[in-house]
Amino acid sequence: MLLNDFIDIMNKLAPQETALGFDNVGLIIGTDRKQIKRVLVALDCTLAVALEAVEIGADLVLTHHPLLFSAVKRISPECPQTAAVYTLIRNGIALFSAHTNLDAAEGGVNTELCRLFGLQDTISVGEDSIMRVGNLPETMMLDDFAAMVQKKLNTVARISGSNTPVSRIAVIGGSGGAEYEQAHEAGAQVLVTGECKHSDAIAASVLNLNIIAAGHYQTENPVLIPLAAYLRSNTEGVEYMISKVNTPTFRTCGRCAE
Repeated sequence: MLLNDFIDIMNKLAPQETALGFDNVGLIIGTDRKQIKRVLVALDCTLAVALEAVEIGADLVLTHHPLLFSAVKRISPECPQTAAVYTLIRNGIALFSAHTNLDAAEGGVNTELCRLFGLQDTISVGEDSIMRVGNLPETMMLDDFAAMVQKKLNTVARISGSNTPVSRIAVIGGSGGAEYEQAHEAGAQVLVTGECKHSDAIAASVLNLNIIAAGHYQTENPVLIPLAAYLRSNTEGVEYMISKVNTPTFRTCGRCAE
C-alpha cells in the first residue's frame, strides 16, 4: 500500500486541517510514495519506539504526539531531541502524526474517553471541537467517579474538589486543565483531563468545577486500540502493531511512607 493512500484514510478519520495552529501533524519523515506493509502505532516516537520499529521491520511509525514541534539545528544520535529522528531516517522508516486533529475527531482521543466512562448524549464543545461533554447514566459521588476513572485508565488520579454528587462530565485528554471555563460554560461539574496547572485548579474551584487529573499518557493512550482497529478495517495488506515499549513517562512510587 502506498503511504499516500494511508494518509487519505487517516484524513477521513482525523483531517489534518482540523489540527490547531501550533501543531505539526501529517507526514513528518519520509515520502508519500513509499510502500508500507507494517505500521507501528504509539503515543510517542521515543528512541525506544524508533528502535522497536527497526527491530520489527516497520515501514511507518504512526504516533499521536509529533516528534518535532519546532526547528532543530542538527540531527544526531547524540542529540536527545533528535536521536529518534536519526534512527528512523537511517533505517528508511517514515513517521506520521495525528495530534490535535485526532483529539477532535469522532472516534478519536476524547470520544474514546467518553465511551470508557459510559457518558451519554455527548456533544463537542468549542470552536476547535476538541472537548467532549456528556452525562453519566446515573449521578455518582465525585470520589466514586474518580475511582472508576482510575480503574478504566489504570492510573492514579488527583482530584480537585469536594466529594459531591456529579452527573455532567467534560473530558479532554492530555493537557486540558486550562479549558476549565469552557467546561463550566457547557454545564460540566467535572473536567477529566491528563494534567492541570495549580493555578487553573484554583480558578476552577471558584466556578465549583471539580477537576480529575488522570495523567497525560493515561488519558490519551486508550485511543491507540480503536485507531489500529479503524486502520485494519479500512486497509488491506498492512499489518498494524501497537508499541510494547511506549510506556508512561512517569510512574507511581510504590514504596509506602514510613
